[in-house]
Amino acid sequence: QLQLVESGGGLVQPGGSLRLSCVASEFTLDYYNIGWFRQVPGKEREGVSCISANDGSVSYADPVKGRFTISRDYAKRTVYLQMNSLKPEDTAVYYCAAENRYLDCSISTARYEYWGQGTQVTASS
Repeated sequence: QLQLVESGGGLVQPGGSLRLSCVASEFTLDYYNIGWFRQVPGKEREGVSCISANDGSVSYADPVKGRFTISRDYAKRTVYLQMNSLKPEDTAVYYCAAENRYLDCSISTARYEYWGQGTQVTASS
């Protein structure tokens, strides 16, 4: 069974940076699209970014474009989310998720079957 483990969250001041990591239990990056999502209590989970297994193409939600960067390391079975210029509205629990497809990814939550436990990101002064 595929397992995903997120890490790297924490408390930063607005304008600061964090790098989140998502480590997969299998050699999954060749076969699974990986997405990052976030959720605030009382709000629906929203897509942040994703990276495709087939060609490494990426997608970003409008609020994070130009500030967040998704990348992958095949040897470490890890997908990263570099978050720069963090804003208070970025505060949320961030989840990574996997979709067993070999097509371009999307940041729709409904397409992902496997989910990590989440890591808290707080941007506050």
